[in-house]
Amino acid sequence: MKIKSQRDFWSGLMFVVVGFGFAWGALNYSFGSSARPGPAYFPFGLGIMLCALGAFTLFESLTIETEDGEPVGRFAWKPLIVIVASLCLFGLVLPRLGMVLTLPILILTTSLAGDEFHWKDVLINSIVLTVGSWLVFILGLKLTIPVWPTVFGA
Repeated sequence: MKIKSQRDFWSGLMFVVVGFGFAWGALNYSFGSSARPGPAYFPFGLGIMLCALGAFTLFESLTIETEDGEPVGRFAWKPLIVIVASLCLFGLVLPRLGMVLTLPILILTTSLAGDEFHWKDVLINSIVLTVGSWLVFILGLKLTIPVWPTVFGA
């Protein structure tokens, strides 16, 4: 069987693998019921849907002919490393600096992953996303996320 679209093939395969991983990992938790879903309910359902989407994309990549076969380009290492490092930094710094300082740091560091960097865009995104996150997570969902910096070690 010939792969007719490399991009769709590798994307579909990635969806299937990640979806299978989420569904498999969810089996270690309680499912609960439809009325009171447990911690496995959402990741298992999401994993199954991701597997189905991946299977459909894989099938499409093997059956639908594209103009040039859509070859896969070079792997973008810089954005991958910068974004993963930024998320790790966010997880480490959030308990100490709070959401108000940590979100702008996250937005600044992840914006360095792209080819274009504009201070004005970073500033606007930082303000909008920090206020939006505060509204959703603190006011709306009443989560116990530190909003302001705490004393280091406390």
